[in-house]
Amino acid sequence: MFRKVDCVLVRVPDLDAALGFYRDRLGLRLVWRRDGEAAGLAMTDSETEFVLLAEQGGPETDLLVDSTDDACRSFSAAGGHVETGPFDVPVGRCAVVRDPWGTRLVLIDLIRGRFRTDAEGNVVGVGPPPGQ
Repeated sequence: MFRKVDCVLVRVPDLDAALGFYRDRLGLRLVWRRDGEAAGLAMTDSETEFVLLAEQGGPETDLLVDSTDDACRSFSAAGGHVETGPFDVPVGRCAVVRDPWGTRLVLIDLIRGRFRTDAEGNVVGVGPPPGQ
């Protein structure tokens, strides 16, 4: 059911300050940026994105699945609990689940594609990867 870790999401009070730290000082590469509210950064040896989100709260791990709706059904049937969702997000569908011990996970599919960006990394749309 879980394909890979899609992203590690870190909530920050100031997106520009966080970019100054993670991108400029720690060397993560900007992949996309959305209207001052979020930014995706690339790690050197991983497809997993390091996402900064300008809002309060703790970190989360987002797991890529083929279908969030199907994954929620399977997760529930296995004894887990769907806390929130499934709900639409710009790139697909998402849900928050908890395992029997209370561990919170986020399931996400990319049924609409990935963010498309301009030369500066600003999100200009969503679509399938080039060549598809």
